[in-house]
Amino acid sequence: MADIYGGISKRVARWCGRQSTFLLAVGVIVIWIVTGPIFGFSDTWQLVINTGTTIVTFLMVFLIQNTQNRDTAAIQLKLDELIRATKGAHNALMDLEELEERQIEAFRARYERLALDARGRLERGEPDTDTPEA
Repeated sequence: MADIYGGISKRVARWCGRQSTFLLAVGVIVIWIVTGPIFGFSDTWQLVINTGTTIVTFLMVFLIQNTQNRDTAAIQLKLDELIRATKGAHNALMDLEELEERQIEAFRARYERLALDARGRLERGEPDTDTPEA
């Protein structure tokens, strides 16, 4: 079931991101506006667009979240591979997004100290291109 949903969401996301889809949406709105006088700007006329946009928005929330989750996972894997393949990189940083907030903050504090030290070296005219331990 997840494979079916994933496949459908990929195709729909690609379709929704096209210029032609945007123009189709603009066309629907223009038609709705033009038909306003025909239907006397009635409550039903307004309800049609409100209901339609609500349904589309509701479904798009899930589609966007699915796309973001997939993209984020792919980016994280690529970053993990770069860390793994880079000599001197700290493998402890792989899969960092899975750590607890306090653990992430500890890593962040270490790297902030490294950055501060590097800026101090730059101010003294020294290079900042070494690979100090985190």
